[in-house]
Amino acid sequence: MIRDDALAALPVHSAVPALTHALDTHGCAVLCAPPGTGKTTLAPLVLSGLVGGGPGRRVLVAEPRRIAARAAARRMAWLLGERVGGKVGFTVRGERVVGRGTVVEVVTTGVLLQRLQRDQELAGVDVVIVDECHERHLDADTVAAFLLDVRAALRPELRLVAASATTDAQGWARLLGDAPVVEAKGVAHPVEVVWAPPARPVRPPHGMRVDPALLTHVASVVRRALAERTGDVLCFLPGVGEIGRVAGQLNGVGAEVLQVHGRAPAAVQDAVLSGGPGRRVVLATSVAESSLTVPGVRIVVDCGLAREPRTDHARGLSALTTVRASQAAARQRAGRAGREAPGAVYRCWSEAEDARLTRFPSPEIKVADLTAFALQAACWGDPSAEGLALLDAPPAGAMAAARSVLTAIGAVGTTGRATARGVRMARLGLHPRLARALLDGAREVGIRRAAEVVALLSEEPPREYGDDLAAVWRTARRGGDAYAARWRAESGRLASGLDGAGPAFEGTTRQARPAIEDTAEGRTGGLAAEPPGAGRGGTGEGHTDDAVVGLVAALAFPERVARAQGEGTFLMASGTGAELGGGSGLRSAPWLAVAVADRPAHAASARVRLAAVIDEDTARGAAAHLLVAGEEVHWENGDVVAREVERLGAVQLSVRALRDPDPALVRTALVDGLRREGLGLLRWTRDTQGLRERLAFLHRVLGAPWPDVSDAALLDRTEQWLEPELSRARRRADLGRIQAAQALQRLLPWASGDAARLDELAPERIEVPSGSRIRVEYGGEQPVLAVKLQELFGLRETPMVSGVPVLVHLLSPAGRPAAVTADLASFWRDGYRSVRAELRGRYPKHPWPEDPSTAEPTRYTKARLGRES
Repeated sequence: MIRDDALAALPVHSAVPALTHALDTHGCAVLCAPPGTGKTTLAPLVLSGLVGGGPGRRVLVAEPRRIAARAAARRMAWLLGERVGGKVGFTVRGERVVGRGTVVEVVTTGVLLQRLQRDQELAGVDVVIVDECHERHLDADTVAAFLLDVRAALRPELRLVAASATTDAQGWARLLGDAPVVEAKGVAHPVEVVWAPPARPVRPPHGMRVDPALLTHVASVVRRALAERTGDVLCFLPGVGEIGRVAGQLNGVGAEVLQVHGRAPAAVQDAVLSGGPGRRVVLATSVAESSLTVPGVRIVVDCGLAREPRTDHARGLSALTTVRASQAAARQRAGRAGREAPGAVYRCWSEAEDARLTRFPSPEIKVADLTAFALQAACWGDPSAEGLALLDAPPAGAMAAARSVLTAIGAVGTTGRATARGVRMARLGLHPRLARALLDGAREVGIRRAAEVVALLSEEPPREYGDDLAAVWRTARRGGDAYAARWRAESGRLASGLDGAGPAFEGTTRQARPAIEDTAEGRTGGLAAEPPGAGRGGTGEGHTDDAVVGLVAALAFPERVARAQGEGTFLMASGTGAELGGGSGLRSAPWLAVAVADRPAHAASARVRLAAVIDEDTARGAAAHLLVAGEEVHWENGDVVAREVERLGAVQLSVRALRDPDPALVRTALVDGLRREGLGLLRWTRDTQGLRERLAFLHRVLGAPWPDVSDAALLDRTEQWLEPELSRARRRADLGRIQAAQALQRLLPWASGDAARLDELAPERIEVPSGSRIRVEYGGEQPVLAVKLQELFGLRETPMVSGVPVLVHLLSPAGRPAAVTADLASFWRDGYRSVRAELRGRYPKHPWPEDPSTAEPTRYTKARLGRES
């Protein structure tokens, strides 16, 4: 029996007529309704005609999470007075509860993506509701883009609703072609905000690490909330590990402690959503932010943290990282306390910190690994995703990295279009890396064993299982915990999907655009050639568990095969160092296939979380596309090193010296050596350096055609001035024999004739009144002439070089600086007296006339002058 009273009480009821009208007139609409108003449950029932007497339509509701999909289906079935599987059903990965008469089906966005790839027309579906689209999950963004494509190209009559729990719906409205925004007003029960920051500062989150002091504080705030208020407590924490640690600190709290997260068993999730007779404390991740209503909750305790994906594309490392929750997330969480009655939210941060939080969470398309998205786009027929209607375009760098991975595993061809192999990978419902491991691993070790290992890789095992993937496999086989149960279910799904008997291969794909590229890679299986003697249905006999695990992990993450560098330290093929924990049993392994690793900020090496022992042959086979062999000639440790090297990515496998390396490679290495260590490697005499300084002066003062002889300019023009000497050189010692002066002569402007004027424009020496020819130094801003004062008697004007006055360093008879001037006339007039007064007593044998401008210049003492006269 339909529960009419419950349906009528849902606040979204008042907005349903406007929603129906918007779909009838425009075909698309944005339904904006606060959490708890019934948008997820009432709207599908009305649009399907199950409630309200409207025309009968088949409705698909896409939810971002499995727990939300199950809960929404059960809630709608309850409102109709039925069991799930009748008029309302659901499909999530590994579980499908529908019947012949199912009219409303709730699916995860991942399942809907698979369905769209198989049948782009969505035959038989009249309305699709993309729920919780404000959360900006990548699958939800992709589903919406594909559905808009379907409406534009194949089925303009398909109705589309984007349902959002926030009022920031204008972006979605524009994306849906200026679709009407239908707003439903919720019953706004007041929620009191209690600021409850820790008494002492706690360390900010770092990677996946959360300060234990914060978790202890959160547990204490839960106890305080239970004491101060009535009702159940919903406590938000970033992940499963933090939920477990806080749960351990709530022993004896006087309430039932329940844990809700994506990995929790369905029975536990159902128990949380069904309510209970006594007080409860529900510890939850962000899954409970907006998709679920937890009955009885009057108190929310918010730790203020969330988990978001981050990808290091250069190193091929992807991981979740802990971040501060956004203001939007904090509002969503607080709203859970006021769904049924007035409540309170205890925020474990200060009001001042709250103002500094980001407004919205980062769209997943901006921060996540895009390999799976790129494969979906390629299978859809739009490899670049430029034609997809997305709120945010995918970053170019992330898409390039994704296409590189897809090309390597044979999922896309040279044009970027999906191969037949790529389409098969996409239909497995796995990340493309894991799909590659399943397909290629099954040929070598058998379907069942490959599926079991891939199931381990698809959901990271609990940390207490250890870091040895083979040991983890054995633990899961005999385990009776929730993880082992999920692992067994996923293993079965993958095995049946690979056999072609399961839902992964149901139906046929009807393409709106040609998407499949017929290539040899796509037909034969990409970079991994079929192992000799292996068949698709092989049993894997002859392979130990350790060998099976290592092979499958290496196939999934070939860039992470790693060779030992020392005890517990490794170098991955990607070039990133990797380190094992101190107590790991893998520390002595010669090679590893790293399945899970993260690289903390500012750390040089990645931390290995999960890996398997492999041998070199396995590494070579799995990462065959990274295997290169050839001559390597480069500058290393101060000289040219020439050798023939075989490498697996960054890992050097073998090396032998080259006796007769390619001269072009040697020349490049020598130039690199000059860049690293400087032009001082060449032979520079004093005269050579002087020539370079004269040329630099003329370039600075006169410009062209006089050449730039700075280090950077000379290194950029080695072919103009260092040939043929550089071509004959083979090692560092040969550079030291190159006469730099002879080489520099090649840069003089001979063609214009200006080279002949070098001594005129920048003379190496200047003749002074005494008859001496004094060297001019050009190393500074002005040419410098350092000469004994007596040798300039009678010279009234300062010498000039190319219009620049020479800076005269006047020396004492002992050759020590006595004065510096660029204006001799002024010096003779004003400065000479003080110099004469200071030095004539110290050097009485030298002339110190009162009027130096008319005196006879000399290099000698007064006595010698007398003899010569």
